[in-house]
Amino acid sequence: MESLPWLILGLPLLTAAAIHLGLKKKQSLSALVSTCSAAVTLVLTLVIISKGSDLSGSFTWASIPGFDGIEIGYELNRLSRGMMLVVAGVGFLVHLFSLAYMKEDSALARYFCGLSLFMFSMTGIVLATNFIMMFMFWELVGLSSYLLIGHWYQKDSAADASKKAFLTNRIGDFGFMIGILILWGITGSFTFNGISEFFAGGGHSKTIVPSLTMFSSAILLIFMGAMGKSAQAPLHVWLPDAMEGPTPVSALIHAATMVAAGVFMMVRFFSAVGIETLDSIWGPDVIAWIGAITSLLAALMATQQDDIKKILAYSTLSQLGYMVMAVGLLDPEAGMFHLFTHAWFKALLFLGSGAVIFACHHEQNIWKMGGLKKTMPVTFLTFGIGTIALCGVPGTSGFFSKEHILESAAHSGQWALFGIAALVACLTTFYMFRLFFVAFLGNPRSDSAQHSKEVGPLMSAPLIALALMAIFSGYQFLGSNISPLYKPFEFHPDAPAFIASISAVVIGLILAWKLYGNTEKDPLENRGVFKHFRNKFYVDEAYAKVVRYGQDTLAAFIHFFDELVINGFLVDGFSRAAGGFGRIFGRLQSGNLQGYAVLFGIGVLLVIYLTVFVS
Repeated sequence: MESLPWLILGLPLLTAAAIHLGLKKKQSLSALVSTCSAAVTLVLTLVIISKGSDLSGSFTWASIPGFDGIEIGYELNRLSRGMMLVVAGVGFLVHLFSLAYMKEDSALARYFCGLSLFMFSMTGIVLATNFIMMFMFWELVGLSSYLLIGHWYQKDSAADASKKAFLTNRIGDFGFMIGILILWGITGSFTFNGISEFFAGGGHSKTIVPSLTMFSSAILLIFMGAMGKSAQAPLHVWLPDAMEGPTPVSALIHAATMVAAGVFMMVRFFSAVGIETLDSIWGPDVIAWIGAITSLLAALMATQQDDIKKILAYSTLSQLGYMVMAVGLLDPEAGMFHLFTHAWFKALLFLGSGAVIFACHHEQNIWKMGGLKKTMPVTFLTFGIGTIALCGVPGTSGFFSKEHILESAAHSGQWALFGIAALVACLTTFYMFRLFFVAFLGNPRSDSAQHSKEVGPLMSAPLIALALMAIFSGYQFLGSNISPLYKPFEFHPDAPAFIASISAVVIGLILAWKLYGNTEKDPLENRGVFKHFRNKFYVDEAYAKVVRYGQDTLAAFIHFFDELVINGFLVDGFSRAAGGFGRIFGRLQSGNLQGYAVLFGIGVLLVIYLTVFVS
């Protein structure tokens, strides 16, 4: 049993290596091998989860004198088991869906190689026993995302999106790295167990209390890594552009797993530090507000997007903000619970959008769809289940996890955050039913919608499986082996949270039906403040100006420094000095024998003087 985690970690890497080194010219075989590998990974994960026992193992990868070394290992507990189920479960279903969705792609082997590499990288983050190991796999996840977003690199938009994602995440990762080093300076350990022992042993009373600012700074710098991976403002701009990648990639990486890695890392970190210690510093409050602001801004942007994948991308931003807010409110369990349930129904929605795009001949504008209820009944039903789960309709998994976050905000006494969370819940229902009504109801608005038909079993089977998880993943029968949230889980509605949750769904649904239940165009398009929502508050334009100004200013300074110091002083200065000395000594080499004789005589007299008088 103790060897299974190593096998789960290593199998995707071996698959990626086999495809890249030996199978890359055999497209169909590569796809089959990668999918079978994902299936075996899921089976092994289910075996470990069914046992319910905590496992750990490690070896020293690098030993440095005077240092505790760098370990590579795994730690399997209830927190990591839940995340492992998400990675393996969604990963396998995305592989299965991709067999049909990507079958005509000319670079199928490269695509599945990237998926396997990502599965390896994400599993490494989940199982990591220390921050160094997590950071290494963190960077591999970034590389995998870059490769998969840019899978269709022939398109300029895809190539630009992959570079944007990679560079934006590097900003967050730089802060993450500095934060890890500061934390090590405080605790003396990179391992989660070592950090936990430090704070459990009262280390914070001797070290942290005199240096609250330093510890809060370490937390916020580490959180910068989460801001990049989980796309929190102001580092959120890469995620909507990442929709240029294949839709199954969006379901796996940009909905269920990679973007949730930042939240998972913060939950793991906060669990090690302890709520009592975190409650005495100001860092978590900043995190909560960043999450709340991101959640609200992204929800507003989603209300005026027309691209089906962009709507879901901004929805993902908003829900990630929800999770981050819960972590900042010092309820990491609520954040992790919503991460777990959200992974299933958001993967369902992305794969459902992929089925729609596939059936509509790659049309992504919802206003060129319509009437899909009749032509795609399975997709209609499963997409509807994903929609109500995301909106938090009672009976679905999303209701329980959203309710948990609203309760956390209410119990914390931070009513401003509670109000934002309730408003976001209302906006979520509004924009999701806007999408649902426009795309699936009414009459077809284009030839592609008119001639659409239901997708085949390889694509519909994952939708059905995810629909079941969208409903039931919040229920107790899944067991306490996968999450610390089932203790066992019992639902006791908290009055403010319950009222806000139900009211948000009802109000959002009524508004969506009134405006979009039967219309041929968006009645809010470019009207008043909605114009700013559609243009995403001009954040990308502002970044372009800032980056361009900063780049031009930096370039001018570097040019000045290069001309004045590098060329003017170092290069030209030394060359002029060498030339001057050369001219001086050159005059001594005149070729005149009389002159040489005089110099020789002076030299002889100098030697005699030094020998006789000085000695």
